Amino acid sequence: MADVFTKEKRSEVMSRIRSRGPKPELLLRSALHRLGFRFTVNGPLNRELPGRPDIVLPRHGAVVFVHGCYWHRHKGCKLAYEPKTRAEWWNAKFAANVARDQLVSGRLRRLGWAVYTVWECQIRKSPDASAERVARKLCCR
Repeated sequence: MADVFTKEKRSEVMSRIRSRGPKPELLLRSALHRLGFRFTVNGPLNRELPGRPDIVLPRHGAVVFVHGCYWHRHKGCKLAYEPKTRAEWWNAKFAANVARDQLVSGRLRRLGWAVYTVWECQIRKSPDASAERVARKLCCR
């Protein structure tokens, strides 16, 4: 179906849509903030770092990635199910995501950053417990 807007009008309409971040990430950020942690989310540091981490805690020299279980293949998680169609194509895509995650984590560690991954299912179950796990790791480094 043809678009009802001109190309310029569609561009204007789309430019007004603002992203607030995925829900699991918002829940974790809120829980970390309640624990007293201050971090950057969309700052220049986030954009400069490999992999553009979801949360950067510069004071602690740490970054946090909030991974969706489906896209990043959380082992043993029911949310990381196998697609029923085009399985070969999807498996190649998932494998590339996992390989990229490992590459980015390694690059960040070589730059001196501590890298933490929090999974979507953990946050959905208990955002506060997920934030406390991150906090324990940060405080015991």
